[in-house]
Amino acid sequence: MKTTTFRASLCRASLAAAVMLAVIALAVPVSAQQQAATPPATSQPAATPAAPPAAAPAATAAPMAPAAEAAASTDAGRTLKSTAPVMKELSPWVMFMSADIIVKAVMIGLAFASLVTWTIFIAKSIELTLAQGRVRAALKKIADARSLAEAQFALGAKEGILPSFLAAALREARASAGISSDAGIKERAASSFAEIARAESRRIRIGMGVLATIGATSPFVGLFGTVWGIMNSFIGISKSQTTNLAVVAPGIAEALLATAIGLVAAIPAVIIYNHFARMTKGYLELVSRASGAAARLLSRDLDRSHGSVHSRTAAE
Repeated sequence: MKTTTFRASLCRASLAAAVMLAVIALAVPVSAQQQAATPPATSQPAATPAAPPAAAPAATAAPMAPAAEAAASTDAGRTLKSTAPVMKELSPWVMFMSADIIVKAVMIGLAFASLVTWTIFIAKSIELTLAQGRVRAALKKIADARSLAEAQFALGAKEGILPSFLAAALREARASAGISSDAGIKERAASSFAEIARAESRRIRIGMGVLATIGATSPFVGLFGTVWGIMNSFIGISKSQTTNLAVVAPGIAEALLATAIGLVAAIPAVIIYNHFARMTKGYLELVSRASGAAARLLSRDLDRSHGSVHSRTAAE
């Protein structure tokens, strides 16, 4: 009986010990999780001594400031380069299209003047060459003529300066028929020749005045366009408040283009004018030779007519 009671008591004690061990085993993981979720109270004091190491990066950052400034300045330079105005292509056509309306008008006027110059050059060259050839050929044809009638027959019905002289001499000889003074006839014929020569000189000089005007005024017209363009460029500089070459150069180049076109129009005009002055002088010398040939033929006819009159008088 005592043994049975002892065994029952032992079983109860073992069961109670097993229950307590189970409770303790369950309680330990819960407390461990609570400790892991809640930081220990000693962690806050540990943050205070961590402050001095934080000052070390700040101290080491100070020597790196110049490098950072250099990098910043490089980035700023790249930004300025990217935002700076890009210089456009400075071709003549682009400069003309970008110029002011006044400068454009000057350039167009000078280009037209240059076109007129070359047109006059081509036209006058052909005209003077043909006129000189006609006079030389006519002088060769009448070289063997002994009278005005023979000279007119040799030339035929062609028009020109020499036929005009011959026709004027014949008109004067017929109008002065019955007048015994040969000096008066020759004087009146010489006056007619001078009028014809002056008319021919005026005709052959047509266009020379235009060349002289273009050669004398084109540089000043181009200079006016340049002054106007530079004035506008300085106004643009004052508005933009910068003296960057990329901003200043296009306007000045457009202004100088007007002077360049003025010189392009003026220099050929002066050269062509001098060339035609020499050619005109040579042609007028041929005209003078033609006038002299007609005067000599008239004088021969007058002497021949008076000689025939004297021979008739002597025969009677």
